Amino acid sequence: QIRGAAAALHYEASRDMTYRNVCGVPYTALPIATVISVDHDIPMVIRRKEKKDYGTKKMVEGIFEEGESCLIIEDVITTGNSILETVEVLQAAGLRSCDGVVLLDRQQGGDVNLKNNNFNIRSVFKVTEILETLSSSGDIDQNCCSKKLLDFLKDNK
Repeated sequence: QIRGAAAALHYEASRDMTYRNVCGVPYTALPIATVISVDHDIPMVIRRKEKKDYGTKKMVEGIFEEGESCLIIEDVITTGNSILETVEVLQAAGLRSCDGVVLLDRQQGGDVNLKNNNFNIRSVFKVTEILETLSSSGDIDQNCCSKKLLDFLKDNK
């Protein structure tokens, strides 16, 4: 149920974006991208982390036409580097990729890094929004946990 909910949130966040294919950043986001692909009949491509010495020996698997757009799906963003690596591999294979959706932005500079590399990222949740919700509902102590985490985020951008 959680995987389906995560996929639904990603899909909803991407509804006004234009794309022909989806690709999950290896490996954690692959199941999310798969659910989006199956539930919404959107072709999916798979980016390999390493080239195999057997089979097709391709870094990008799937059926696509050169120049098609591909939405990148990610679970958590910290620096944004794994998304940029995926963009590089997809572009080398002939796909265009300049948009992505992430479930959780840890707010440690990944969004800025991506923006500086002409990549548009949309986050479903930001870690500070989750902290605010948990704090206002009394589920975490504002002065203890929330402050420590916010200090950590500030110190680790």
